Amino acid sequence: MLNPVAKALWGHYKRHPLQIVLVWFGLTLGIALLVGVLGVNQQARESYRDGEQLFSNPFPYRIRHVQPSLKVPQGFYIQLRRVGFDQCVPLDQLRVQTNDGRDVEIVGVDPIALYSMFKQQPTVSGGTQAQMLSLMQPPYPLLVGEQLANYMKLQDGQHLTLENGKQIGPLKVVSEERISGPRMVADLSLLRSLQPGSGLTAILCSDLTADEQRRLTAQLPMALKLEQQEVAGLEPLTNAFHLNLFAMGMLAFVVGLFIFYQAMSLSFSQRQPLVGLMRQAGVSSFQLAGVLMMELMGWIVLGLIGGNILGLLLAERLLPSVAETLNDLYGANISLAVEWHWEWGVASLLVAIIGSLLACGWPLLRLIKTPPARLATHMSLVRFSGREFALQALFSCIFLGVALAVYQLPHGQEEGFVLIACILIATALVMPFVLLQFFRLLGNVVKSARLRWFFSDAAASLSYRGVAAMAFMLALASNIGMETMVGSFRNTTETWLDQRLAADIYVRPSINMAPRMSNWLEKQDEVEQVWWQWSKTLATQVGKLQVVSVGGTGDEKQAMAIKVSVPEYWQKLHHGRSILVSESLALKQGWKPGQVVDLPPPMNKKWHIAGVYYDYGNPHGQIILSQKRWQAIWPHKGQVALAIHLADGVDTMSMMQKLGDAFRLPPERVRNNTELMQQAMKVFDRTFIVTATLGKLTLFVAVCGLFFATLAGEMSRQRQFALLRCMGMTGRELALLGGGQLLLIGLMTALMALPLGLVLAQLLIDVVLKYSFGWTMPVEYFPVDYFVSLGSALAVLLAAGAWPVWRLVKRSAILSLREAF
Repeated sequence: MLNPVAKALWGHYKRHPLQIVLVWFGLTLGIALLVGVLGVNQQARESYRDGEQLFSNPFPYRIRHVQPSLKVPQGFYIQLRRVGFDQCVPLDQLRVQTNDGRDVEIVGVDPIALYSMFKQQPTVSGGTQAQMLSLMQPPYPLLVGEQLANYMKLQDGQHLTLENGKQIGPLKVVSEERISGPRMVADLSLLRSLQPGSGLTAILCSDLTADEQRRLTAQLPMALKLEQQEVAGLEPLTNAFHLNLFAMGMLAFVVGLFIFYQAMSLSFSQRQPLVGLMRQAGVSSFQLAGVLMMELMGWIVLGLIGGNILGLLLAERLLPSVAETLNDLYGANISLAVEWHWEWGVASLLVAIIGSLLACGWPLLRLIKTPPARLATHMSLVRFSGREFALQALFSCIFLGVALAVYQLPHGQEEGFVLIACILIATALVMPFVLLQFFRLLGNVVKSARLRWFFSDAAASLSYRGVAAMAFMLALASNIGMETMVGSFRNTTETWLDQRLAADIYVRPSINMAPRMSNWLEKQDEVEQVWWQWSKTLATQVGKLQVVSVGGTGDEKQAMAIKVSVPEYWQKLHHGRSILVSESLALKQGWKPGQVVDLPPPMNKKWHIAGVYYDYGNPHGQIILSQKRWQAIWPHKGQVALAIHLADGVDTMSMMQKLGDAFRLPPERVRNNTELMQQAMKVFDRTFIVTATLGKLTLFVAVCGLFFATLAGEMSRQRQFALLRCMGMTGRELALLGGGQLLLIGLMTALMALPLGLVLAQLLIDVVLKYSFGWTMPVEYFPVDYFVSLGSALAVLLAAGAWPVWRLVKRSAILSLREAF
């Protein structure tokens, strides 16, 4: 008996092939976005554990200058080699820009040092050794990993053209992913030809014994330090970034699950007369449940296979952007090679089974438990939708209560995501009920018979349009929220940079050179004033603490982006034992202006907090004290920087050239404010490329799902349209009927999504962003962007409603009516 039942039920998809696409589409794309995010996060964390790598060989130790902008003297590397540290290799990094505007990081190495070290390692192949030696032979190639080459569309043998017109290369694509991360590898001499200099970014060392670490530390000059790259150093900094990615992936999966629910619910409702006849013919509810559960498991398997394959491809496309972002923000080197892990399959399987049962459990149970006589009535499940929507509205109140309770609790990142999830779910659940009551009200108020029927039919159509509209509203609200948050963040950051980068030129000289340079600058007619800034990093029990000095001029006061302060904070900062605290540090420690705090040695105890200032460019806590206090604690010690203000009309580039020639400064130690601003905004834009991409993909899934669901639903009403046409309705009136209802539903959905998106943006800024990164900002609004997003989505809705009507109008009315029956 089971085989005929299965044939009868599954034959539905032969008559409605579009629903196959709809069901597969929702579950597959939801799983694909979730798997893609899981893949990106796992690959990044594995790269943290691998540490610094060259040719897939980890170098856990590195020697750097204590001042990040300064280089390690090349002579010190030669000294290390002479005393027997053969496991150390030099490394220099240079970021260049190509003629098409792409930023490329080139890593310069010493092929001889790598060859002599890898020659003793049996795991390194002869091909790898030959590639290393080829770097120092004309025409001096650059090695690029296969993943990066595919991402940048680079070919083997191609030359790279820089923004100044110079060509370097040829490129040699490494077939195996021996070079990890978004970077190219070249000989050191190539970097020297691009940017003259003799220093090194770092000296990398492979495994060191405890005795070798002590010997190496004893060899280090005062200005150099030995670091060990550990997962504990990067993961705390990047946890917020990865959590936000995961939250976006889960949101995309939920939107896909709504589409899947919509498709299955529509499929069940269309098969309800068949199920009623089969029940009356003697088929038991157990047999029906078995066949429908087998169908559901089949869809889950197909969704898992397609979702994992598409998710792996998506991870490969997203990973280069994530790698560039984490490299810019935290110096993390992320491998671009993505391999499928069984953990993703297990996670996606569990999520898909649980989500599918939640999505399809009630429609399946309703179909089986409904009396057969009522199932034979075509509109029976439509009548049930009113009670279901009322029940959803009741659950919506419960979620709102949970959201209110969470909001009263102490806030944190996890609580913020729970709060946002509760508000999104509550709004989505109540939306069909609001639309139903609104259409019923209009149907009772208007006097025109056609309009009354129009609104009553729109209310009835929510039985198959309601869930798709919920998914559409969630995706649209999320997209609006992300647009608002990112746009507000960008404008605020740009304003903050304009305020902080008040000087024209910034120089990082050595401590010995700084006084001579300052005296020379003050004698130049082009220079109005020179600001000094000392900085130092202290190790504390809660992480790194940066200490920065500030002068007492009025212009330096204007350059401070103060959030909140005590009265006369500037005078108290320079004439008392007071400090200014960055916003992120104040939030982490719970500090407020006027409070007395203790700081680590040698600053010691009882410092008054005079104010809290905005600081959007620092993952660590920071405090500011006066120049007088700095010299009392660290006389002429620390990292020094000079900010140069030029007179009106003075050319910045000519002054930078003059300064560089006078003191023989390398280009990386002299920067102008325009260059710093452009670099900072590039890093910012790259940071939010991934979240913006996921938001667009989520909206794409929702719009396409609503298109297919509407198309399938409208085609299921062919009988109704055919009858109306036979009764005398013109094609224009039919188009107004289908398109008008969809436009009205779309407008109502958009009107609910817009304020929900703005509330979401406010919560993202006030809760999630605040406790993830320690930053707050005012919310700004972007009406043009909202209009474009809403208008494009409504255009898709109209296209979905017009397609079946157009097909019906093109054919004769009686033929359409005969096919409908």
